[in-house]
Amino acid sequence: MARRNKRIILEGLEVIDAGAKGKAVAKAADGRVVFINNAVPGDVVDVQTHKKRKSFYEGSAISFLKLSDKRVTPKCEHFGTCGGCKWQHLGYEHQLFYKQKEVENNLKRLGGVELPTVSPILGSADEYFYRNKMEFSFSDNKWLTREQIDSDVQIENKNALGFHIPGMWDKILDLNKCYLQRDPSNAIRDFVKAEGERLEMAFFNTRKQEGLLRTLMIRTTSIGEIMVVVQLYQDHEQKRTALLDAIQLKFPEITSLQYVINNKGNDTIYDQEVICHTGRDHIFEEMEGLKFKINAKSFYQTNSEQAYELYKITRDFAGLTGNELVYDLYTGTGTIAQFVAKKAKKVIGVEAVPDAITAAKENAQLNGIENVEFLVGDMKNVFNQEFINTYGKADVVITDPPRDGMHKDVVAQLLELSAAKIVYVSCNSATQARDLAILDEQYKVTRVQPVDMFPQTHHVENVVLLEKRNA
Repeated sequence: MARRNKRIILEGLEVIDAGAKGKAVAKAADGRVVFINNAVPGDVVDVQTHKKRKSFYEGSAISFLKLSDKRVTPKCEHFGTCGGCKWQHLGYEHQLFYKQKEVENNLKRLGGVELPTVSPILGSADEYFYRNKMEFSFSDNKWLTREQIDSDVQIENKNALGFHIPGMWDKILDLNKCYLQRDPSNAIRDFVKAEGERLEMAFFNTRKQEGLLRTLMIRTTSIGEIMVVVQLYQDHEQKRTALLDAIQLKFPEITSLQYVINNKGNDTIYDQEVICHTGRDHIFEEMEGLKFKINAKSFYQTNSEQAYELYKITRDFAGLTGNELVYDLYTGTGTIAQFVAKKAKKVIGVEAVPDAITAAKENAQLNGIENVEFLVGDMKNVFNQEFINTYGKADVVITDPPRDGMHKDVVAQLLELSAAKIVYVSCNSATQARDLAILDEQYKVTRVQPVDMFPQTHHVENVVLLEKRNA
């Protein structure tokens, strides 16, 4: 072990695992765990630390003494800088292995519950180009690579359209090609950037809070519909109209072309008016003949094809016969509720976001589904005994909470409700495990199915079926 620049160098570490947030894991000679942000299991590396705690270090590999046979060559030229696809250097079969391992470890170690054999993780058919929504940011002061900084070449054009550099809110990586969304996503992004420059529209400066072009959103659906939303910091009618007309002319296949004028300090559009320039103010996604209307503010699962697989698993776990009353907690825009409705007597969906419930009701009407009912409210306040008295005792509960899991009051009410089955869909198996531990007094975990929604990242979804003990 040597020291350099007052930082510790840990030499010759073998990477033995992949841990939380996708970081590689090794063990130091002093017994501490070492989390490494740029290695994969099987590598042997020297690590320069940037954080030291009582039980662990965090750092980066500065030299690779041996490369793992689990490594692959990243497709994207921006890998390592962008931060969006942190596992592109790890073969997909190995990504799936470590995602499955994380789910099993969390349920066993954090949950401490008895588990059945965990089903093999369901991988995504598309390892790339699987996202249906991308958001890009404009900047007049793009992120420069070390090579660009060290070179003598003067960079005149510092405009960028791309992603934020991890941990740097005002630095944008200018993208050449992104492998996350299918064509014509890259072509639209490149055209908007070039046309914005041609029209001399100032790219946004986050620090100074000035400029014209702010963000670009592109949404696509499996039936070929496309939405493009250009966000501007201030309005310049002539230039704005010229840009949007040029986009529509170049890409006549765009279904919905919209814009937002947002001069707030942040670029969220949920409290802003979205104005339709041409086409519809929405696009449609389809699933088993059901249509789902998606507007600029709608939440919809980002991987459409894999969402379909996730919903089929959820429906299968629910085991509906047509006679059941189903509660769909954290229903969002009611996608799962409508997907299972034809197999249920009635479905009651609850969600805290009013706009999401409005969309759920519209979609149910659009699909002619009459045995669903959607309610707005904070789950911990709404889901109580009065709710159960009003709508009836559910036979099956489907719950798909945010990353933090369910509020303790919601878990307590589930125990009080005592439904025959609970299908728990989670994007965070650690908080799911915490909730399962509480439910364990009444429920046994009978099926577990991990699902990979986001290839090239460490994120993993997990579906668990809980059945009432001695039911």
